Amino acid sequence: MKSLKEKILKEGVAIGTEIVKVDHFLNHRLDVKFLEEVGAEFKKRFKDDEINKILTVEASGIAVASLTAPYFDYAPVVFAKKAAPNTMTEGFYVAEAKSFTKGTVSLLRVSERFLKEGDKVLIIDDFLAHGQASLALADLVEQAGGKVVGVGAVIEKGFQGGSERLRAKGYRVESLAVIDNIEEGRIIFK
Repeated sequence: MKSLKEKILKEGVAIGTEIVKVDHFLNHRLDVKFLEEVGAEFKKRFKDDEINKILTVEASGIAVASLTAPYFDYAPVVFAKKAAPNTMTEGFYVAEAKSFTKGTVSLLRVSERFLKEGDKVLIIDDFLAHGQASLALADLVEQAGGKVVGVGAVIEKGFQGGSERLRAKGYRVESLAVIDNIEEGRIIFK
């Protein structure tokens, strides 16, 4: 997505060789108009797929998923919680996800009420790096008896291998901008 690459170059910041800071429009401050374009692009890429739910991880994936949902007939957006709230008293699916950026391991949880057998699920996230979050989300869908239609990432750090891990498991991956490398403060796209 050309406009996304331009926005990353204009507003993003490379930190070291592995981190891209895009908090100006994606995961701290939201450029809602631009994220609507992102949602429309996901619809173009998954237009022939039947999708009845969109799944993401709290918190930064929620905005992108929510602005993608109208393009899929307002499919419900379900987000996996990283901590079990006191209100999650019924059964839930759980899967482990490692965050290399934060250096943490989270147990992602989704109530059994929100993922069902036969669901056709599009996984959406802001970043795809090592693929751990998307793999955990796919695990949740499969625990419920649903089908992962695909994984959509706004920005992929291609050099960290996440899309290859997902494709090796048979998942379709669509990334709107793929960063091939970060060197000397420069972001280089594939």
